[in-house]
Amino acid sequence: MPPRSTPTERQRRLGAELRKLRLTSGMTTEQAAKLLGVPRTNVPNMESGRSGISAERVRALAANYGCTDADDIEALAAMATGRQKGWWETYRGRLRDDFLDIAEMEWHATRLRIAVTVHLPGLLQTEDHARAVFEAVIPRLPRDEVDVRVAHRLDRQQVLDRPDPPALDVILHEAALRMEFGGPAVARRQLEQLLRMSQREKVTLRVIPFKAGGFPGAGQSVVYAEAAVPRLDTVELDSTHGPEFLDSADQLAKYRAQLDAAQAIALTPSASRDFIRTLADDL
Repeated sequence: MPPRSTPTERQRRLGAELRKLRLTSGMTTEQAAKLLGVPRTNVPNMESGRSGISAERVRALAANYGCTDADDIEALAAMATGRQKGWWETYRGRLRDDFLDIAEMEWHATRLRIAVTVHLPGLLQTEDHARAVFEAVIPRLPRDEVDVRVAHRLDRQQVLDRPDPPALDVILHEAALRMEFGGPAVARRQLEQLLRMSQREKVTLRVIPFKAGGFPGAGQSVVYAEAAVPRLDTVELDSTHGPEFLDSADQLAKYRAQLDAAQAIALTPSASRDFIRTLADDL
C-alpha cells in the first residue's frame, strides 16, 4: 500500500510519539528498520503518519526502543490504525481535513475540557444556532457548504450519546451566552439546549459572568482533550483559518493551568444553570 498523502492529526501524533521514543533510545532509522525487519524507508513513513501501523508493530517498536511504561505503550497501541474507520470519514472530500481531525480527537478523548468566550462549543449547538454561525462566515459560504458543515457539527454530538461518552467540562463566558446568533428565538432554544445537556451525568457547565472580570486566556477558545495517559493529551485552538493542535509538555501544562484559573472564578454548576435560565427567560 502506498504511503498516505494526507495523514490525519491522530496519525501524525502517533508517528511523532514513535519518533520521540526512537530518538530517546539513540537509535537511527536504519537500526530501527533492521530490528523490525522492514525497508529503511518504512520507519520515516511511520513516523510521519504516512504509513499505517498495527498495534502489534507499535508494541514491537516500543520494545526495541527500550520503553517499559506499559500504560504508555498500550495508549500508543490504541492510536494505531484500526480496520474500522470512524463516522467522520464519510465527510472526507466534502469538508476540510481539519474538521475531521476535530471529530476524531473528540471521539478518542477520555475527557474534554472546553472554555469559550464567544462561540458556544460545537458539541452543544442546536442545528439553527450552528447554521446561523456558518452563515456569518466571510466570504459567504454556498448553501450546500453550509449544509454539510451543519450536518458534520451535529454528527459530532453523537460522541456524547455513546454508552461510554467522554466527560465534558465546559466553561462558558457570559458573552457567548448573550450572542444571539439567528435571533432571539434561536438563541432561547440554544440556551434551553444548554440547560438540557447540563443535566447529563457526564456533562458539567460553568458560567463566567461579566462581573467576574478578567482571567487568563480570556481571548481564546480552548479545547483540551485528555487521553489515556496525560502526555498524549491534545490542545485544540480555534482561529478563523482553522484549528491549531498543540501537544508539547509545556503547552499542555500552560492550558491546564489556564483552564484551572478560569474554572476557579466561574459560578458553580447549579448557579450556572440558574444564570442560563434567567438569560433564556429574558429573551
